[in-house]
Amino acid sequence: MSETKIHIHSSHLKAASSALQWTIQWTIQNGESWLLLGQSGSGKSMLGKLIAGLIAHSGEVQIANSSPNGIGSWYVDPWHTFTALDGVANFYYQQRYQAQQTKSTCSVQQDLDQHGATYNLEGDVLLSLLDIFHLHTLLGRQCLELSSGEHKKLQLLKALWLNPTLLVLDQPYTGLDKASRDRLNDLLSVRADRGGQLILICPANEMPSFITRVAQLESGRLNVLSEIPAPLQAETLSSIRLPDFFADLPVPAGEVLVKMKNIHVSYGDKRVLEGLNWEIKAGEKWLLQGPNGSGKSTLLSLISGDHPQSYANDISLFGTQRGTGESIWDIKARIGLISPELHWYYDTQSTVLHAVASGFYDSVGLFRDLSFSKQEKVNALLSYFGLDNYRDKALAYLPVGKQRLVLLARALIKNPDLLILDEPCQGLDEVQTRHFNQLIDELHEGARTLIYVSHDPEHLPGCLSHRLLLSAGKCVEQHPIYTQTTWV
Repeated sequence: MSETKIHIHSSHLKAASSALQWTIQWTIQNGESWLLLGQSGSGKSMLGKLIAGLIAHSGEVQIANSSPNGIGSWYVDPWHTFTALDGVANFYYQQRYQAQQTKSTCSVQQDLDQHGATYNLEGDVLLSLLDIFHLHTLLGRQCLELSSGEHKKLQLLKALWLNPTLLVLDQPYTGLDKASRDRLNDLLSVRADRGGQLILICPANEMPSFITRVAQLESGRLNVLSEIPAPLQAETLSSIRLPDFFADLPVPAGEVLVKMKNIHVSYGDKRVLEGLNWEIKAGEKWLLQGPNGSGKSTLLSLISGDHPQSYANDISLFGTQRGTGESIWDIKARIGLISPELHWYYDTQSTVLHAVASGFYDSVGLFRDLSFSKQEKVNALLSYFGLDNYRDKALAYLPVGKQRLVLLARALIKNPDLLILDEPCQGLDEVQTRHFNQLIDELHEGARTLIYVSHDPEHLPGCLSHRLLLSAGKCVEQHPIYTQTTWV
């Protein structure tokens, strides 16, 4: 008989924001690797934190033994978190692009040194993991400067270096390019073969081959499944009509909305973008792709006006040359934006209502009264995204998937000329992802303009018309989309 490694019995999870009463009988045998499914808000992340001892609970949670490092279970959050050198973690979105600000955070090397010293970890193992994740070149970079994919790699490296008895990975593939996903799966497969226990919290379509058992949280119960449930079809997702105010199409400011010539961006000796040219015409829908660290987020920050080097480059937006007297607010008034970084640094004490309404003013939080017409638009979007019951709750008390829907509504509220969606479906379950891409296709039937960033070829809107592929800060492909061949 297999050795029982983890046993959970009728746990009652208690957190500051909620109290979930679950009926759970979950026994994990030696050699089993589990996939944990469930819709957004079902409590998957809370259960993962409970198992790792991060949340107070009643009921029985037993882990048979710990690893040589003394770590019984370890939970990997969907996002990598870090603090400034003075211990503060209240960063703001544009701070990562400002050289004088990035020096207030530790470097990747310092972060790893501290992690290794805290848990008395072996340096040889670290060198091997650095090689596998291709992170050697990032050791001197500040944590604040890293892209979302680079943050995810650092987070996973630190967890695997610990080698706990049970590793709970919450959305482990978020932000990773295909090559990085493949390398991670190879590492996890080896770990599983050697008896390491794994629980992965991710959509069913991301399930790796080494998973042996599947469970699903639903209505307060944990159900062990004999097979993966079929995904819901798009037509079952929403019967709510698209809000009426989207019927008013933005009037393009000329034929070309974005024109970038010979763009160069550097941080010291590191070239982030080099010799890039890009023209976006009104009504085009661009898919922007590239491996982790290829410069996608930096490129988008030049368009949105958040990067200070945008004024040192030849950029024309909405018919106006950058640096000829326009303000950053003039630019932002025409753009709706969502990105992993904006989500990380957004004030989670803002209510859902205030967060969505702040999109009218490109602020973090709401600092003025809304007119009746603006209130009506906010209410319409809250209903469309199924957020009515959360309108007065702080973002901190919502599941990550619900938080992302709030910020997506924030990006749409202005009905903008240009919509920039950088990995918009991170944190969404399969139903929410299909629902959102359905919305994007409905919105972009006309002359709307879109930039969409994603590593996932299975979850893309159908309206995309052009593709730009970056690698090491350079454009390697730029063309209309006829067929989907290589995905990164």
